[in-house]
Amino acid sequence: MAGLVPAAATSAGLAAALATLTGLSRAARGLPEALGAGRSQIGPSAAGSPHFAEGTFHNTEPSHVLAPGQALSMIPALIRHRGAGRPAGPVPLVTDHPAADAGDLAVTWLGHATVLLEVDGQFVLADPVWSERVSPSPTVGPARMHPVPLPIGELPDLRAIVISHDHYDHLDLPTVRSLVRDQAAPFLVPLGIGAHLRGWGVPEDRIVELDWDERHQVGELTLTCTQSRHFSGRGLRRNPTLWCSWAVTGPRHRVYFGGDTGYTAAFTDIGERYGPFDVTVLPIGAYGEQWPDIHLNPEEAVAAHRDLRGGLFIPIHWATFDLALHSWSEPVERLLAAAGSARVAVPRPGERVNAAEAPIPTGWWRAIG
Repeated sequence: MAGLVPAAATSAGLAAALATLTGLSRAARGLPEALGAGRSQIGPSAAGSPHFAEGTFHNTEPSHVLAPGQALSMIPALIRHRGAGRPAGPVPLVTDHPAADAGDLAVTWLGHATVLLEVDGQFVLADPVWSERVSPSPTVGPARMHPVPLPIGELPDLRAIVISHDHYDHLDLPTVRSLVRDQAAPFLVPLGIGAHLRGWGVPEDRIVELDWDERHQVGELTLTCTQSRHFSGRGLRRNPTLWCSWAVTGPRHRVYFGGDTGYTAAFTDIGERYGPFDVTVLPIGAYGEQWPDIHLNPEEAVAAHRDLRGGLFIPIHWATFDLALHSWSEPVERLLAAAGSARVAVPRPGERVNAAEAPIPTGWWRAIG
C-alpha cells in the first residue's frame, strides 16, 4: 500500500501537467501568425516617415504608455476593480439587417471601436473586430461582454475599410480574413500595418498605406490619415507601426473617426484643415490616471469634439471589452455630464444613428446597472 501513494501522486501530477500543456498549447495556437509582421517586413514602408526614428514611430507630443511612478499603483487598483468593469446584466442589442444602399449620413455602432459609416451614399467600415477575444490567443485575453450584433457575412458592400492601429481590439486577424473573402473594398491603414495584412493574405492591390495627412480617393470619398496620440505593437516591441485617426470626406458630409487616442493639440489643426465635421466618432472608455497620455477620458473627448468643430458626437470604445479600471457605465455617465450643449447620441450596439434625426440619449445602460 505504501508504494501506491507515490504512484497515484505521480499519475495525478502527470495528468495535471498534461492538462496544463494542453491548455498552453490551445492558448498558443496560431500565436506567431496573429502577432503579425516583424521588424524586417515593416521597415521598408516605415523608414521614409518623418515620424519614424531609431526603429519606432513617435507621437509629436511627449507621451508615456504608463505614467511615471504609476506601475506599483496598478496592483491594488486591479484588486479593487475585480468585476466592476462588467455590466450587471445582458447588454441590449439591435440586430437589424443594414440596407443594401448607404444613406447620406449615418453611423451604426457594432461594439467597442467597430463602426459602419454611411457617408454620401457609401459604406465605410472602421476598426472591424468580430472575434470573441482581443488577443493573439483564441482562449486567453479580454472577452466580449456582448455578442457582435451583426454577423460579418451580413455587411453591405463596402467602399473602404479603415484601420486606426494594430492593437488587437482594433486589428483582428480572423476578421481581416473574412473581409478579404466576402468583400472587395481596399484596406486603408497607417504605415507599417500593410506588412501585417500581406502576411495574412490580403492582396497587394487592396492595401493602401498612408502617413499622417496623406489621403486616398475612393470613388467620391476622400479618406485622410490624420494624427492621433497613441502607440502600437502586437508583441513585446512597441511602436513598430504608425497609429492614426481618419477624416472621411464626401461631396456633402464629413465624418471624423478617432480610433483610439489620448488628448492632443492636433485635434484643433485637424478641425481647421479637414472639418468642420458633421459627426465625430470618438473613444470615451479604457482611460485611467495611470495612462493619461494615450486614451481620452470622457471630459477630454468632449473637448476633442469641440476642437474638431464637430456637430453630432457618437461615443465608442466602451461597453464591449473590460480594458481599464473604471466601472462599466462610468464613461457614458461622465460624457453626458460634461457634454453641455454638445449634441450626443449614445446608441445601443447595432443601433443605426441617422445624423439628421439623431435621438437624445435614452439611458438604456441604466436599466442594466
